[in-house]
Amino acid sequence: MDELVGSGFERSCEKWPENPALIYLGEIFSYNRLRELIDRFCTALHDLGLKDNDRIMLYIRNCPQFLIAYLAAQRIGAIPVPVSPIYTTYEIEYMINDSGADTIVCQDTNFGYVREVFPKTALRTVIVVNLVDILPWWKRAIGILFDKVPHGRVSQDEGIYFFKDLIREYPPEPPKVEINPGEHLAYILYTGGTTGFPKGVPNTHAAMVSAIDGYCRATEGHVREGEDRLIIVNPLFHVMAQQAIMALGLNRGNLTVLMPVPQIDAVLDVIQSYKISLFVGVPALYRMILENDRLGLYDLSSLRYCTCGGDVLPLEVFNRWKELCGVPLRQDYGCTEEGLTILSPWDRDPVPGALGFPIPSKQVKIVHPDSQEPVKLNTPGELFVTSDFQMKGYWNKPEETAASFVESNGKRWYRTKDYVRMDEEGQIYYVDRSADVIKFKGYRISASEIEAALQDHPAVIGACTVGVADPEVGERIKAIVVLKEDVRGVGSSDLMKWCRDRLALYKVPQYIEFRDMLPKSKVGKLLRREIREEERRRLAKERQRQASG
Repeated sequence: MDELVGSGFERSCEKWPENPALIYLGEIFSYNRLRELIDRFCTALHDLGLKDNDRIMLYIRNCPQFLIAYLAAQRIGAIPVPVSPIYTTYEIEYMINDSGADTIVCQDTNFGYVREVFPKTALRTVIVVNLVDILPWWKRAIGILFDKVPHGRVSQDEGIYFFKDLIREYPPEPPKVEINPGEHLAYILYTGGTTGFPKGVPNTHAAMVSAIDGYCRATEGHVREGEDRLIIVNPLFHVMAQQAIMALGLNRGNLTVLMPVPQIDAVLDVIQSYKISLFVGVPALYRMILENDRLGLYDLSSLRYCTCGGDVLPLEVFNRWKELCGVPLRQDYGCTEEGLTILSPWDRDPVPGALGFPIPSKQVKIVHPDSQEPVKLNTPGELFVTSDFQMKGYWNKPEETAASFVESNGKRWYRTKDYVRMDEEGQIYYVDRSADVIKFKGYRISASEIEAALQDHPAVIGACTVGVADPEVGERIKAIVVLKEDVRGVGSSDLMKWCRDRLALYKVPQYIEFRDMLPKSKVGKLLRREIREEERRRLAKERQRQASG
């Protein structure tokens, strides 16, 4: 895998230069045009002083500018740090300082957050993006006229630049930089931390290319190069969308329609209008489509392959989607640390409940979580993953690295903390998630991160966060909180507001319950499992009561 992440895209540009690479808000970007924009931005970044191994944070929604910045930064040896555009100042300040990013590409609506943290970080360059700033003037004018374009106020201080100005002023003449794909980082992604702080996941170009190549090989003969049409609704700051857009779209000469927000009618209209054949989503997105009142007005007959990941696929959604489209939903499995790992086979209908088989670039084993000995077929155990280009460890987190990786039989394995089983054919089935990970609408949320935010409140002495099962969204977040003895007048609404100011909206608890104490082990470790069991019993009683009428 001796090449950069963007190498497959470069080959597509040579083979299909005039093919449409992206469609965004109705605007078509050919492979040639997209490459020129990447080259221009690459030249601009180099002139602004971004150099080998410098970190550049991408704090923007799905838009062509994300891909342009991502691939341009990698071309000059810089390291993209994609983060959620709905993160607050509390979160991005930590991630900027932890990653050491000195440049940030942010949406104008987020500029206020960036300006607030600027003096508390090593940031020296801010590049501001508006979602429509590389669209034709008349499309921008219509959007502004009908108040369809979100925009924020930006101050023109030193070190602040506008994306649209940079790609207009700089020529498509990127510098040539020597990069070793096996050693050089392609990105740092952030995932929830077990200690309450998000963990940076650094991976090399070789690791990313290996995962993309495994995806391509597993779908060979099914994806039609230069002919298929892909829709990407999942956020590009997540590895699932990054790998899908390269493996199914840009590396195969295919068209990708990029959606800035998951608005269901807009998604359905895009599938119908552009005759989308490849669809990648999360279970919650497919459920929202199935429950849309206007679903019958749209023609979805162009769909050939539909996949989902990020959460467990409910059997009800699996069955309803097959009945609706005649196309089965293929459930895949991956994680930030390893990327796509297990893929449902494309040459046959998937088995309900099955994840599929490991992709060619990954090796897996299923073990007892304590002894780490392999379990028998059809017996649940913890999933361990290894690959030739595995990440060396979390960014600046040696203790968490030691807890998440183990040596066994001469190989280094990543402990996913997800529980699965394998059948006689080698297909893998999902059983349960790690106790400390909550899945809400496809997001993997660290219970510890929410607890840490709650415990920062001056009135809180202890907090425990668990997921409460909900078929609509996977799990809803519930927090159990213990207040200091002398505190008066602090309620759940106060703590929810406190969390909203510090956490992305999807991490904010939907329920907060107050107690005098939390269950703990003899050594003082929080026993979340007891709270989860309480919630399961309460939910079972509620369902029983409803069933009995």
